[in-house]
Amino acid sequence: MKRLLVFAAVVALSLVASGVLLAQSNPFVGTWKLNLAKSKFMSGTPPKGGMFTVQRVGDEDRITVNGTAQSGSSFSLKYEVPSKGGAGKILAGPFDAVSGKVIDDSTRELSFMKGGKEMTHIRIVSKDGNTARETVKGTDPQGKPVSEVLVWEKQ
Repeated sequence: MKRLLVFAAVVALSLVASGVLLAQSNPFVGTWKLNLAKSKFMSGTPPKGGMFTVQRVGDEDRITVNGTAQSGSSFSLKYEVPSKGGAGKILAGPFDAVSGKVIDDSTRELSFMKGGKEMTHIRIVSKDGNTARETVKGTDPQGKPVSEVLVWEKQ
């Protein structure tokens, strides 16, 4: 279950990082579904499925992640991050803090922290606004290594 929360947090971070641009020009705003066949899980057990939604709410991007673990249990994560990047707020999930950075129009980076220390770093790229590739590296809240490449498709 904790691995699933980490997965959910990673997805959420990806969404938070996407909020730097205005919603109409931001390729990350919308609903995304995990493509398990194209994703690579080098650590941990992959989920049965997952989705995330990025919404623009004022100057914040609100990210909601929902999925199903291999065991059949559900997981969710919710967080907000300033649309221009910077420190965000975890609303529900295994980390204490999140921050986002806009690299360019199609690339975002996120850092999830626990106890003031960066645990997981995410880089997400969507050049066409329809498919996104998310690279996840670091450790989960329990200190176990995390290394994944997730492929998302906009719904």
